[in-house]
Amino acid sequence: MSLPMVVGVDGSESSLRAVDWAADEAARHGVPLRIVHAYRWDRYEGTALARELGKPSGHVTPDDILVVATRRARRHHPDLPVTTEAVAEEPEYVLLHEARNAAAVIMGTRGRGELADLLLGSVSLTVATEAHCPVVVIRGSHDNRAADGRHGRIVVGVADAPTAAVRFAYEEARRRGAALEAVRAWRCPAHDPADHPLLTGTPERLHEERAVKELEAALADAPPDVELHRHTVEGPARRALLAASHEADLLIVGRRRPGQFGHRLGRVAHTLLHHSACPIAVVPDTA
Repeated sequence: MSLPMVVGVDGSESSLRAVDWAADEAARHGVPLRIVHAYRWDRYEGTALARELGKPSGHVTPDDILVVATRRARRHHPDLPVTTEAVAEEPEYVLLHEARNAAAVIMGTRGRGELADLLLGSVSLTVATEAHCPVVVIRGSHDNRAADGRHGRIVVGVADAPTAAVRFAYEEARRRGAALEAVRAWRCPAHDPADHPLLTGTPERLHEERAVKELEAALADAPPDVELHRHTVEGPARRALLAASHEADLLIVGRRRPGQFGHRLGRVAHTLLHHSACPIAVVPDTA
């Protein structure tokens, strides 16, 4: 049986927007949707979901949250297989456990509050850092839907070699019929001498040419049915990808393999999770 898309909900509008996006993604991939509500307290303190249910927020139960989330999931996909579960446990623990048997884990930025769309909550950050599967955090001024993206464009940050993130990007672009922009950033160290006798061009040109070659190598296995655009840019990778996120339906970055210090998110992915203008997928490198 196909692994499900897993979406975490807490009853906030941010998490319900993630359900909308996850339902589109599950339908596109032809897999079930699993909706999980993990909670540390029985009492719900939000107001938006309480208004939808027509009851005081103090009377909203975990089951109510799952009912509303399921209703949202089936609004556009009435035949989508949906399972739900409420677990009285720390959300990070529950979602990391779910990630072991999921095609992807999808979440909103954070819980309730005026800054919900601006700041990334600790749950989303922890899961994106440690999950065994891709994690998608629904950010930005999108329309809550993965279907029919308004830009028709996906962006992936490219490292030195083919990675799980690049392969994930190929599949997303293919299923969406979207163009894929592969971005490779490069820097010219300030100490490079411009008059070195072995240099046949400017240091900047040499570093740019190296970046182009590295990008080509990383995309060597690109499928022919994906519209692929290659782009090298001078400057910090996080700046280049943040700029690209304003005209993308999905931004994809990789996450380093665990090392002696455990899981590593990296400064680029960390910055993008907090500031991307569109949904962002963090894909662990399993190679």
